[in-house]
Amino acid sequence: MEGVTERLSGTPARWWHRLDDQRIQCDLCPRECKLHEGQRAACFVRAMQDGELILTTYGRSSGFCIDPIEKKPLNHFYPGSSILSFGTAGCNLACKFCQNWDISKSRDMDRLMDDATPEGIARAAVHHGAASVAFTYNDPIIFAEYAMDTADACHAVGVKTVAVTAGYMHLAPAREFYSKMDAANVDLKGFTDEFYYKLCGARLQPVLNLLAMVHHETGCWLEITTLLIPGHNDSDLEIADLSRWVERELGPDVPLHFTAFHPDYKMPAVPATPPATLTRARKLAQDAGLNYVYTGNVHDTSGGTTLCPNCGHATVVRDWYNIKHHDLTPQGACPNCGTLIAGRFTKFEKAFGPRRIPVRLHAGG
Repeated sequence: MEGVTERLSGTPARWWHRLDDQRIQCDLCPRECKLHEGQRAACFVRAMQDGELILTTYGRSSGFCIDPIEKKPLNHFYPGSSILSFGTAGCNLACKFCQNWDISKSRDMDRLMDDATPEGIARAAVHHGAASVAFTYNDPIIFAEYAMDTADACHAVGVKTVAVTAGYMHLAPAREFYSKMDAANVDLKGFTDEFYYKLCGARLQPVLNLLAMVHHETGCWLEITTLLIPGHNDSDLEIADLSRWVERELGPDVPLHFTAFHPDYKMPAVPATPPATLTRARKLAQDAGLNYVYTGNVHDTSGGTTLCPNCGHATVVRDWYNIKHHDLTPQGACPNCGTLIAGRFTKFEKAFGPRRIPVRLHAGG
């Protein structure tokens, strides 16, 4: 937490209460930041002003791009579709290996664009032919009010919404938040509390609690990503334990992505993840009973292919973000044996492809 001297602009935040000592407590995430007047929370974007909690990034974005849905990564949520991606600034974790640290750790609020209203974002998605809007780049739970309003605006015009998040959120606000999300990819960053505490400044159990809640209590489609960092969370034991937990607590049909680390932020001396590590992790997860396990951030056609869990037919073949072959019915069934593939599907016409297209919103949102 840190103090601020400038007069902040912002909108009223939700999920907080007053304490007996003139402070307030933010109830959004397990950090439970307790703030004096003029202090910012650990996420940097929530602050106490005039005795109230405010969100300082509502309506402001760090930029917009049209991406393939596979980049989120989501392999079972309308494969081949395009998605309008945006974020704000700040984060409620302190990951030493952050791959988007220039945005998530930003303290330069002036870099944020104005006029990104929820309705303007929804209109932009329609204008650019994006099937969905992704709250990403930094963690959307810290701008939950903004993301939820945007989700409402998107749904009003037939656009779906996706959260890309670390899942470090209290369950009460999470139930409201995920009720408005059509899909989510949650980073399960490791499978020991020591890893979370030392490298993320957080705890493991709240993330596990959230994963179970989202999967069992909401209609939000869920996929999980674990970034494998050499020497830190890539042992056979930890990967097997993580995979068995997913199979036992969430079921065999929740897709699990193992992605490659590259040296960045506060861990520049750690080597990049060898492709063989991802292949090994995928095999361990499959051996644990998971039906859909993928490798990411590498060219690996085998690790990007969706196999029918009944007959083994290759229903969707991918190379990184590029769909090379699609062989599913519009209902998401294997054409070879009729088995339904878990996920959300529709008639496939043409993949958006691996392009990344920056876009600007028109003035006025």
